[in-house]
Formats: sequence, structure tokens, C-alpha cells
Amino acid sequence: MADASKEGTLTRFLDFAQLVDMASESVGGKILFSTDDFFAPAENLIKSDDPSFKEREYTEFGKWMDGWETRRRRTAGHDWCVISLGIQGVIRGFDVDTSYFSGSHAPRMSIQAANLEKDKLPEIPQRGVRTGAAATPEEFAAIAQLKSDDWNSLVPMTELKPGSTASSHNYFLVNSQQRWTHVRLNIFPDGGIARLRVYGTGQKDWTATDPKDPVDLVAIAFGGVCVGFSNAHFGHPNNMIGVGGPKSMADGWETARRLDRPPVLENDKNGLLQVQGCEWAVFRLAHPGVITQIEIDTKYFKGSSPDSCKVDGCILTTQEEEDMVKKKWILPAHKWKPLLPITKLSPNQNHLFDSLTLELQDVITHARFTIFPDGGVSRLRLKGFPSSICLLRPRRDPRMRFSVKTGFKANL
Repeated sequence: MADASKEGTLTRFLDFAQLVDMASESVGGKILFSTDDFFAPAENLIKSDDPSFKEREYTEFGKWMDGWETRRRRTAGHDWCVISLGIQGVIRGFDVDTSYFSGSHAPRMSIQAANLEKDKLPEIPQRGVRTGAAATPEEFAAIAQLKSDDWNSLVPMTELKPGSTASSHNYFLVNSQQRWTHVRLNIFPDGGIARLRVYGTGQKDWTATDPKDPVDLVAIAFGGVCVGFSNAHFGHPNNMIGVGGPKSMADGWETARRLDRPPVLENDKNGLLQVQGCEWAVFRLAHPGVITQIEIDTKYFKGSSPDSCKVDGCILTTQEEEDMVKKKWILPAHKWKPLLPITKLSPNQNHLFDSLTLELQDVITHARFTIFPDGGVSRLRLKGFPSSICLLRPRRDPRMRFSVKTGFKANL
């Protein structure tokens, strides 16, 4: 391997760990190949939950471990696996987690990556149940067509810390602006790793966007990201812009109950709660554009959905965003353009609204989602047109009216 002679170092830069895990099974990540899965299969690497330990549990092959663990190698070479990223884009950093592998962790590892075209991928055999197994000659022959030995090195060979509570996370910063679709994790020569987190931002080919259909401009898969929030006690706002539909309350943004709520709650004449406080999250869009449709889903939040919400947008440069992060997003009120006025929400229901955007020239780069007074939301979709397409589309009636679409009620 090209990077085997180099020695890498760990990083203390952890900001990237707030980004999406592009390899997670929850966003469609998939193990394509592993040289060996004797004690525990490589699929455990991309589980979305944290690793666990069962002290007295054994399988017919040995100690049960919540990670990828290969047999003690007695042949030439080293072990490795290939992962297809669920979200394809720019990788900002890795977390190689060795939790609970205190006497059997992989001593060293390296990571490579490639940007492969989907229609040119070879047919790779389905893995099925892997515990106790090693790769077959047919699987080696299929994966060899990817020529992963020659992929770009993102992390050179580096020593790993054992999986004690204080040292299990091994963080690596990546300084690459390229788009990646696959990663190869190498361990030297064998052993176990609990989780591999591939943190980054999605990247979409906007030139291939259909100008007739609105696209979700805040989707995490396309590069949308939360850049600030007031509270995330039970769930991070990035969950709202995740891939696919929500899976549970854990797969959404949920805040703590605000302590400044009045002792006795009252409604105003419009049926909205009369409260002073609110919670908010700010998102950088995957691409500057015009928002024409807003979808807010409170599915699974049957007893903790917000009373109401609103959405605003603004235009910020990169420097202005950095300044706002330092100021905790205290942005002058006139900067924000209203996209959705304060609007009543219902529990466990999908809501679809027209944006208040007046013209296709009303481009924004950032959106602020505010809930009153607190609670949980499972999904936020901001659908519209990227700015490059807006310039090509004919202008519509500037008096677009706000309305609530029906027919989107979730199953109760």
C-alpha cells in the first residue's frame, strides 16, 4: 500500500464531530467487503448507536463484541474493509472508536477513499450473515475490480489507543475538498474496532437538478447543515434534515422544557400559546436559493410537539456566518426575511406550507427555524430552487399566498 510507510498523528480538533456521519447505516451506509469477520462483523462499524458491552455473552466463535473484530491473523497481509457512504460528499474528519476493545483492539489503522461513479461499480456479492466467516475467493475477485489498494490516502498508518473509557475515541482531521463516495478502513495486522464515524457534509451535483421540480435545499445529504441552535437537550437539529423519514423520537430535534413558561398557560385569540420564550436552530442551505415550500413533520412527537413555529431566511457571507457563530446568532432583525409566519402545529402530523417568498429573486443562504415555546420536530424540509436555476425560470405572480396543504396527516 502506498501509505503503509507513513506514520500519522491524532488530532484534537473535534468541531467536525458535530457534522453528519456519512457512513452510518441510518443514512444508507453499507459494508461492501471485509477480509474477515470471525468474532464480529464489519456491519457493526456503521451502527448509529454507541457501542455496548455484554460482559458474560459469548457466541460459538468467541467473546461477543459490539464492533468489527477479526481473528488473530496467522497468514501474510492485514485486514481491511470497504464502506459505501450513505451520504456522498466532503469528508472533514474521522472518529475511530475502540470502545471495549482493551486487549484486542487493532494496533494501527489507515483510511483511504475514492470517488466512484455508481453506474461503473462492479457487482459485489451480498454479504449475508458474516460472524465466523472470512472473505471468499469470489468476494476478493469482485472487490479487486475497485482497485482500492490505489485509493487516495486520507489518514496514513497511525497507532490507535485501546478502548478504555478515557482513550477510546481516535480523532483525525481531513484537509480535503474532494467529493468521496467510498472509504477503505485498513487495520494492521488484525484486531477490533467498535465504530468508524465518517464526519462531513453532503455534496450534490446541482448542474443535474431538474429546473421544473423543487428540491430540498436544506437536506443534509446535499450539504445542508445546522450552524447554530439554542437548545438540543434530547436531539440535535441536524436530525431534522436527515435522510428519509423519521424512525422515532430519537431521530429528531427535541429541546428541554423551558423553565420560563408561565405557571398557568393561556391562548391568544388565534389559539396560540401566550409565552415569551422560544427555541431556534439556524441552517446553512446546501445551495443558495429560493424557498417556495416548507414541510414540518412532528411525527412521533405526540406529547411534546411545539405549540407553533416560524421560519425566516437571510443572506450571509462566509465571514458573516463566522461572526454570527461567535455572537451566538444575535443577528439584526431586519436581516431576516419571513418565509413562514407564526403558525400553529399539531402533534404527530406532517404539515406542508407555501412559503411567503414573493419572487424567485428572493434568494437566501441561511434559514432560521423557531419553535414556541419548546418541544420536538422530526423533519424540516425547505423545498425550492437553487439560485442558478431561479435565474432561468420565468417570474411568477409576486403575490404568492400563504396556505396550509391538507392530506399530509401522519398515521396516529
